[in-house]
Amino acid sequence: MRLVAFASAGLAAGSGRAVGALVGDQVLALGRAAVLLGRPEGDAGRLATLETMLASWPEHAALARDVLAEAGTAAGSKATSLARKPFDSLTVLPPVSHPPSVRDAYTFEAHVKQARARRGLEVPPEWYEAPVFYFSNPGALLGHRQDVPKPAWTDALDFELELAWIVSAKARDVQPDAWKSVVAGFTIMNDWSARDVQRREMAVGLGPAKGKDFATSLGPYLVTLDEIDGAWDGERPNLAMEASVNGKVLSRGTTSAMHFGVGEVIARASQDVYLFPGDVFGSGTVGTGCLLELGTDVHRWLQPGDEVTLTIERLGSLTNSIVP
Repeated sequence: MRLVAFASAGLAAGSGRAVGALVGDQVLALGRAAVLLGRPEGDAGRLATLETMLASWPEHAALARDVLAEAGTAAGSKATSLARKPFDSLTVLPPVSHPPSVRDAYTFEAHVKQARARRGLEVPPEWYEAPVFYFSNPGALLGHRQDVPKPAWTDALDFELELAWIVSAKARDVQPDAWKSVVAGFTIMNDWSARDVQRREMAVGLGPAKGKDFATSLGPYLVTLDEIDGAWDGERPNLAMEASVNGKVLSRGTTSAMHFGVGEVIARASQDVYLFPGDVFGSGTVGTGCLLELGTDVHRWLQPGDEVTLTIERLGSLTNSIVP
């Protein structure tokens, strides 16, 4: 399934958020469809948002598939017509609104080498010992087509092309080969970065902090793991990645180039602590997946009016515009 979080009059209630399944260019609002299909009382609430689905992921994901299948029949399609909207007509939100945590890792060796080389640094041997990550701001998430305000205090605004995944269960001390039991699916992350501020902060020996906490884009939807069948390189998804600015492709890579796989990151993060449903993880930037690596001779730092689109095979495209 491709699960879209959105706000739309007549389909979203309460918090203004709803979740739907993308079918072609249409989104079926799952909670609304459950009501229209006469499903048992309580089903609509379980499918109200992606957060309610994650509260009991295996059960609720199976329920969503049942509703989707029933809505696909001739009778079901007619009954659920009022629960369908074109994807392009919706206000698309990040898959989760205020996750318990957002961790962003540093898993692509090419990015580490090239970004550090720009500063005259080698890759520290400790990087190869275990995956590292930092905590970002769960309150600064943006969805597909939402504008990114450029902070007035930076002159070096950058994008980052990343794979992301969302945790589906409370879990602790997860083994690397068990990661699929605690991950709901994948999405795309753009870890917006103020490079001048980040550089000054990290010279102190702490961070990144303010240089990255002002905006993180996620979307356009959550893609469940079964949709990745046939696109694996061992335990790593093997999906083409691409970034463009104002329609010009600047970056290309693949998720299979991760030095540390999803399972290794999950295992490291869950050592002696709990992960929770809705927790977000980023892979870190793919090699060449940011202006810091490419250099301003390839493209200047981002300015208001620029449009950035990140695309990952099977996961869709995540587009945001920079505004003052």
